[in-house]
Amino acid sequence: MSGWRCWRWFLARLKQDLMETFFSFLEKRVYDCSSLLCIGLDPHVADLQEPSAAGALDFCLNLVKKTAPYAAAFKPNAAFFEQFGSRGWSALKQVIAAIQQESHRLGSMIPVILDAKRGDIASTADAYALSAFTKLGAHCITLNPYLGKDSIDPFLTDQEKGVFLLCKTSNPGSGDLQDLRLEGGDLLYERVAMLAQNWNTRNNIGLVVGATQPEALARVRVVAPNLWFLAPGVGAQGGDLETALKTGLRKDGMGMLLPVSRAVSRAADPAMAAAELRDQIVSLKFSLR
Repeated sequence: MSGWRCWRWFLARLKQDLMETFFSFLEKRVYDCSSLLCIGLDPHVADLQEPSAAGALDFCLNLVKKTAPYAAAFKPNAAFFEQFGSRGWSALKQVIAAIQQESHRLGSMIPVILDAKRGDIASTADAYALSAFTKLGAHCITLNPYLGKDSIDPFLTDQEKGVFLLCKTSNPGSGDLQDLRLEGGDLLYERVAMLAQNWNTRNNIGLVVGATQPEALARVRVVAPNLWFLAPGVGAQGGDLETALKTGLRKDGMGMLLPVSRAVSRAADPAMAAAELRDQIVSLKFSLR
């Protein structure tokens, strides 16, 4: 390589290293709000004033306004909006825009993780990525990685956009496939974690590992010591907060988002519930050091 080409290569690498990534944005937000709490936006029909897209929108806007100061991120679940058709999709876009408005008001970008669990061949993934990131304005999306690397590549081209890959999920039936032991001796979910660790060249890949699965959290943390985890299951699903933090946090006390939905949205005072959860997480995190 000539001296000029070497210099251009060095400048290009330096520029890439200095660019923000999804997880550098997330870490800034975590420091700004002293929180690892991710507020789930799941507008269950039973919780709405009326069973409509307008009801879902009002429900979520109220939650966003009340809990934004305590949220490291928001996680709207696409299914609860899609059930209302095109109007539900419009409501979802308005919710994401409202989160951006709260970000500007607070002076700190609050990442939006679209819980959609997409996964398809590359050409279809291109369309899904365009929909999530450009049309809706989300910063991150949950993906099913079982079609392989080419199915997630379209979501990774912009390092400021992130993905959380399903690894070991919180539902009771997760072991039907995810706990299968491979020929080399590792479990299938451990192989997913290993691949994600290797694929994470732009600091924009994380893993979904359920807080209801403490053994899996510990095993995946060994395989993927640097990755961020999205760990659902605390609250209504029965995951223990202290155990999840003890087994899932990185050594630097970071690397883990804890999504909570119903325990906040169904509280008499969602703002107080979010604040108390945030404070409980902070207290436990420091006690585990």
